[in-house]
Amino acid sequence: MVGVFEVGAVPFNPDGWGPPDSTAAALSTAISLPLHVPFAPFSRSEKLGRIADFTRNFPSSAANPSNRPSSRHGPGNPSESPFDFSLDLDAFPLANPEDDSSFRLVDAKPPPRPKFGPKWRFNQNRPQLPQRRDEEVEARKREAEKERARRDRLYNLNRSNQNQQRREAAVFKSSVDIQPEWNMLDQIPFSTFSKLSFSVPEPEDLLICGNLEYYDRSFDRITPKNERRLERFKNRNFFKVTTTDDPVIRRLANEDKATVFATDTILATLMCAPRSVYSWDIVIQRVGNKLFFDKRDGSQLDLLSVHETSQEPLPEAKDDINSAYSLSVEAAYINQNFSQQVLVRDGNKVSFDESNPFANEGDEVASVAYRYRRWKLDNDMHLVARCEVQSVVDVNNQTSFLTLNALNEFDPKYSGVDWRQKLETQRGAVLATELKNNANKLAKWTAQAILANADLMKLGYVSRVHPRDHFNHVILGVVGYKPRDFAAQINLNTANMWGIVRSIVDLCMKLNEGKYVLVKDPSKPQVRIYEVPADAFENDYVEEPLPEEEQVQPPTEDAEGGEANVTTNDVEDKEIEAQT
Repeated sequence: MVGVFEVGAVPFNPDGWGPPDSTAAALSTAISLPLHVPFAPFSRSEKLGRIADFTRNFPSSAANPSNRPSSRHGPGNPSESPFDFSLDLDAFPLANPEDDSSFRLVDAKPPPRPKFGPKWRFNQNRPQLPQRRDEEVEARKREAEKERARRDRLYNLNRSNQNQQRREAAVFKSSVDIQPEWNMLDQIPFSTFSKLSFSVPEPEDLLICGNLEYYDRSFDRITPKNERRLERFKNRNFFKVTTTDDPVIRRLANEDKATVFATDTILATLMCAPRSVYSWDIVIQRVGNKLFFDKRDGSQLDLLSVHETSQEPLPEAKDDINSAYSLSVEAAYINQNFSQQVLVRDGNKVSFDESNPFANEGDEVASVAYRYRRWKLDNDMHLVARCEVQSVVDVNNQTSFLTLNALNEFDPKYSGVDWRQKLETQRGAVLATELKNNANKLAKWTAQAILANADLMKLGYVSRVHPRDHFNHVILGVVGYKPRDFAAQINLNTANMWGIVRSIVDLCMKLNEGKYVLVKDPSKPQVRIYEVPADAFENDYVEEPLPEEEQVQPPTEDAEGGEANVTTNDVEDKEIEAQT
């Protein structure tokens, strides 16, 4: 039998809309409503549920009558079950906390501003993610701690030297002893050099002297895992002859081939002067309408600076193997031996117009060729320079000139990069570190390669066998670069280099005949020009002034007016052996 649903009496209001106002009508209406129907109030912001559900059944009702749904008026009435939702959370979603969590109202209010401060920042009850405690995290923490300690050490060191503009100013003296009778003519700050620019036409080769051996390509495949021991070439002679002692330049000067004469080492020093930190000096001689740029015997220009532009200070004691002077001698020794070891020593050589002008007959001479090149500075002024190349290589059936130089690692703790670990996988980082610590030396090598018109410049990475052994070394790698591409990489402007040379030449051409010296200030980025007596530097053979009883007389000259057969290799071997 189907149950009958009675709606009940609906009151009629003849006076208007809505329920009647009389209390009696309200009471009669309340009495006529169905009994035991639960009252569920709601508002417009709430979601409505079901009013009645006749399809519900309660399986557990027969087994456990106490679990059957009941109303507020009495339990066990079957007619109440379609309308009683007091125990059913699905009927009214707002009563279900799970559904309520997904229900959101549209709130146009701006979000509350955060209350900044320690109390708000540190007392938040935010769920903390579990921290990783694996080996990678611990390793990173250790590396960060080491880096922090290194930075603290550098910070404390810089604070102790904060009154010094550059560390080298307090460590190194002037390369030449400034005498009181010298007259200072001019003082040029390096800031004026950065704005100079001068374009020169392509030079011409006047003469090429010497012999060159071929480069051994097997050295390009050297890695730190298959390093090679650096050999010593004590029987080969290396010559560092200044401009006025060069018989070829004297001959060219007598033939009026040019008005300005120099060597590639001297020109590169001038071109890269703004990058220099250590003190250096160049002797300038004005003879008639000609200008000669010379270096003193035993000048600092014969050696190679190490860590010149680094912020990490080197030991001040001169007899320390890691002092600036000791490293310079060691670098020159390494470069000479490296330039001869990477050659194919099978007797096959490339000969040029003339033989080596500084060697005696029968001497074993290092592989080197001197290119005497002439540049046109203006219509009445030409410059001749002696440029060096160390090797040749055949590329596409064409002979290409090479310059050979070596960077040396003495102690990884000074540079912060261990070549044996980083050179093979992070070669760019190693080169970037060397560009930071040896910016002047690399710029001078690049300038010399450009002056010599070398097709390729080879850079070797040479390291000590042990950080405390400065006499035995190994080759860890060799890399080749095109000089002009490498110059662009290190921000070396060719026009600016020639602008510096042209400005110095124009300044010296205005001087009277005599001898002058151009000195780099050891503590300030500037150079000074002094007028010196004509016999100055004739009794000096050391790079720094010493007491008279310790001064060494210069080597005697041979009959032709050139230097005797004294090589820098012999001098450096004696100095290194004395230090050991």
